[in-house]
Formats: sequence, C-alpha cells, structure tokens
Amino acid sequence: MMRWLGWLYLLTAYGFILLPVAVLVLFSLQDGRLPVPPFQGVSFRWYADVLGDRDLMAALGNSALVAVGSSALACALGFLAAYGLARHVLPGAALVRALLVLPLAVSTLIVGLGLLIGLNRLGIGLSLWTAGIGHVVINLPLCFAILYSAMGDQQRNAERAARDLGANQAQVLWLVTVPMLRPALLAAFFLSVTLSWDEFIIGFLLTRFDVTLPVEIWNLLRSGLSPRLNAIGSLVFLASVAVVVALEILVLARRRA
Repeated sequence: MMRWLGWLYLLTAYGFILLPVAVLVLFSLQDGRLPVPPFQGVSFRWYADVLGDRDLMAALGNSALVAVGSSALACALGFLAAYGLARHVLPGAALVRALLVLPLAVSTLIVGLGLLIGLNRLGIGLSLWTAGIGHVVINLPLCFAILYSAMGDQQRNAERAARDLGANQAQVLWLVTVPMLRPALLAAFFLSVTLSWDEFIIGFLLTRFDVTLPVEIWNLLRSGLSPRLNAIGSLVFLASVAVVVALEILVLARRRA
C-alpha cells in the first residue's frame, strides 16, 4: 500500500511540475491564433514565425550573451572572494561574508532600482552592459555561498602539499584548487545562467534599446496571448533540455573512461 502511495505521490509531483510545460508545447503547435482550447490542428507556423522574427532572435542572443558573460564574471569574483575568506584570517571576515550574501535577502526590485539610480548619477547609459552588471550583483552572492561552502580541509591539505612540492600560488590555484572545485564551479555557473536567463526586473530596468528575451516577451504579452509566446517558451525549454542531456552524456562518458 505504501509503495503505491509513493508512486502516486511521485506521479502527482511530476505531473504538477511538467503539466504546464506540456500545455505550453501542445499549444505552440496550435493552428489557430489563440493558445486556448479547443485544439485546432497541428502546425509549425508559429515556430517559423518566431525563428523569422529579428527582434525575438536578437533578444534571444542578448539573453544568452548576458547570462553567460555575467555568470562567468560572478563565478570568477565569487571564487576569489571565497578563496580569500576561506584561506586567510582577515579582520572582520564574518562581517564581509554577511555583506557578500546580503543581496540574497534583498528584493531584486530594490537592487535594480538602486543600480538604476546609481548608474544615472554616474552618467552611465543603459545597455546590455548595465544589465550584465545587475546580473553579476544578484548572482555573485549565490556563487560565493556555493564555492565558500565547498572549500573544506581536503582542498586546504592538497594546496599545502602542492606548495611543499614547490608550486607557486598561481600554480596552486590553477592546478589544484580549481580542478578540485570544478563541480562547485560548474554548479554555481549553470545556476547563475538559469537565474540570469529568466531575470525580468533587472533586464527591464537596466536596458533601453537592446533588450533581453524576458523583456521582449513582456512586450509581446501587452498585445495579448499568442501561440508565438508558446513557441518561444518551447524553443527555450527544448534548448535547456538539450544542454542538460549533452552534459549528462559527457559526465557518463568521462566516468566510463
């Protein structure tokens, strides 16, 4: 009985998670002009329409550029901060750690408004660069927390052994610390990419002409529902699944090797 209840709970949980995605994909194939029942036949016209829309493709490229660039910078800065605070005794280290993770407890709207006011005061125009700065600000605390928690005694002992064998600080970082922290670095990077990809408020407040995909989707929503929106969401979902599957295949191949 408990086994059947466990399976029922599992199916209910997966259905709750995946049903909206299934509906999204289903009505992206809707032949009609509205993504609502009844289903009016299968058609790929909306995918062709999306792929031929220059504004949407530009916004898609902008989102990918901002997500990857800001996540890489956030991981690099988070790694350096985590390494410095984990390997050196600094005055006020606890306060510094608290300040680094503080943006996690602050609303993204507040962070975005603060950056907007600060950039305006400095006379910096809004662009994808400013959106990238905003994404670094909101992702840096997450990267720092993940990497700081992964820096244990095992890495410390390996670093000491490398120094005893004659390695300098740069060699210790590049050849010992970074490889040992690779899973944490990858987790921080891909989680940052995911959060940056979906971020709307920062993109809305800190861009002007070159917008990200969530902002472009919001602009489309202002004119009403359309199967084009379902097609955009389906393409992003399929791309995410393809990346995850490719990474899983790569991990399995390395384990077998």
